[in-house]
Amino acid sequence: MCGFAGFFTPLSNVSDEQLNVSATYMANALLHRGPDDYGIWVDREVGIALGHRRLSIVDLSPQGHQPMLSACGRFVIAFNGEIYNHEIIREELDTLHACPSWRGHSDTEVMLAAIAHWGVVEAIKRSIGMFALALWDRKERVLHLIRDRLGEKPLYYGWMGDVFLFGSELKALRVHPAWGGEINRDALAALMRHNYIPAPYSIYKGIFKLLPGTILSLSFDDAAKNRFCTPMPYWSVEEVAESGVANPFSGTEEDAIEHLDGLLRQSVRQQMVADVPLGAFLSGGVDSSAVVALMQAQSDRPVKTFTIGFHEAGYNEAEHAKAVAQHLGTDHTELYVTPEQAMAVIPRLPTLYDEPFADSSQIPTFLVSQLARQHVTVSLSGDGGDELFGGYNRYFWGRDLWKRIGWMPSEMRVLIGKMLKGIPPQRWDDIFARLGPLLPSKLRQRTPGDKLHKLAEILGARQPEEMYQGLVSHWKDPDALVIGGHEPLTVLTDRSQWADLEDFSHRMMYLDTMTYLPDDILAKVDRASMGVSLESRVPLLDHRVVEFAWRLPLPMKIRNGQGKWILRQVLYKYVPKELIERPKMGFGVPIDSWLRGPLREWAEDLLDEGRLRREGYFHPEPIRVKWLEHLSGKRNWQYHLWDVLMFQAWLENQNNESAAASAFCR
Repeated sequence: MCGFAGFFTPLSNVSDEQLNVSATYMANALLHRGPDDYGIWVDREVGIALGHRRLSIVDLSPQGHQPMLSACGRFVIAFNGEIYNHEIIREELDTLHACPSWRGHSDTEVMLAAIAHWGVVEAIKRSIGMFALALWDRKERVLHLIRDRLGEKPLYYGWMGDVFLFGSELKALRVHPAWGGEINRDALAALMRHNYIPAPYSIYKGIFKLLPGTILSLSFDDAAKNRFCTPMPYWSVEEVAESGVANPFSGTEEDAIEHLDGLLRQSVRQQMVADVPLGAFLSGGVDSSAVVALMQAQSDRPVKTFTIGFHEAGYNEAEHAKAVAQHLGTDHTELYVTPEQAMAVIPRLPTLYDEPFADSSQIPTFLVSQLARQHVTVSLSGDGGDELFGGYNRYFWGRDLWKRIGWMPSEMRVLIGKMLKGIPPQRWDDIFARLGPLLPSKLRQRTPGDKLHKLAEILGARQPEEMYQGLVSHWKDPDALVIGGHEPLTVLTDRSQWADLEDFSHRMMYLDTMTYLPDDILAKVDRASMGVSLESRVPLLDHRVVEFAWRLPLPMKIRNGQGKWILRQVLYKYVPKELIERPKMGFGVPIDSWLRGPLREWAEDLLDEGRLRREGYFHPEPIRVKWLEHLSGKRNWQYHLWDVLMFQAWLENQNNESAAASAFCR
């Protein structure tokens, strides 16, 4: 795992020294992503520079040094990620007598040889892995930026004047002399809805995230004219979803379970290859338990597993993880985190995430990454299982709810919503607590009062997609909150980008895979793990698993009001059912109570009405109303407030950095 950055400035009179210095600054801004090695490559004649920081995982020798030049001399690459089938590709190249005289055994060298033999697109299609890369074709004078199929690895790009910048994180772009980033208020509006900034947008005007599964190719001639080229897909979730549903798996349930077991075993086995210590995150839930079970089944020694726990019962899964670890016989490490330890992470968040990011599970994700890094350099995770196999409650509750209420006139549904909201959330919590022993397990939810109030807000939806949008939205009208902001079109709001899927649950799973998965879940894990120089791998997102998952009939995913049916059947071959079956908890921290307690002073300072007016990004009134209601306990507005607080904290950090830079220049 690594980080890279670079720039392309054709027709400019930049010296070799200027190219080298700028590339060095950009690469060193990514030291945390690659503490083991550093390299730059420049070509003054065309005005291109590549910088790289390396975290050595496969081939620890100097033969894995980057940027790397192909054996034929045509291509130069800066690569971040892993190609899990690189040994198979290498053998195929050997068989075809298309291989160079191998210098080492890194996947980067194999990728270059594959590109030299098959071409860029075909080589990428043959590659199984997670990656982002910059490839310079010296013959055609074309820069290719490429991102993996599901978006596990990040890649930003954009023009600043006559300089085209690109890199793994925004902090690398910001240190280039041409940088002059202006906050994108439209992207800020999108943040208020989603709690993340959806691709292709970033927090800065003119800077974009490369969409997953695409290649952006920028020629010298286009770059000389400051042209933007449209990224082209080489793999598409939309096509995979539509094709899978149209051509469903036709075998028996037993056949499907065996096939999925085989695919997951293969994916996990390939992702266990490393020349450094390796382990796994373990929450005790279905996804992470399945990954760990398949790791342990294919390992001749106990797998190292890591869990963090919280003393607050509603947020603690450590006991469940420990039980799974004991059953599987893993080498398990757990750390119970105090509120003080968790809150100490908050000042680091603006630097870790580079742009405002407001999923509060970023805190425990960083803490478990920090714990794992004390013992290993690579850790596998169970992310992706919910989107692929129907794990989120909205996939079955949302569909069933619409079936039950969709026939009602919207006026009647609005009236029911008002009745639900007539009882305060805390009162609902008390009612559910008293009825707890009588309720089925799937109704024993954390903060049921807030969930009922959220349900009340979406009951007036005119169609199921509108209800889904309400379920996944925080601020419902972000344009009214952000001064000068106009929420841009995204996959969620632009129906032309939707796959043609008949079932509502399938449509929700598709939209989550296109938006929430890459822009929230995978971004969260990448920044948290790389912030401590830990490589995180995601076996469930092997594209062969994804393609098979979309071929599975919906009843093999969602059954009897519960998701991930088929993944559970695979897991139960290795772990007893009673260790797994419990209500879905998620991976969070009690932000709601912290904002009323130890974080109150910090939040009050950032949400001060006078400060908000001076900064000029938000209308203060709706924020202050929610803040006061939250403090009183009348409502739990933690998600809405955390969106604003994470932008405010990020903005403060940016202002402090700018002030420090100005003082340094003086």
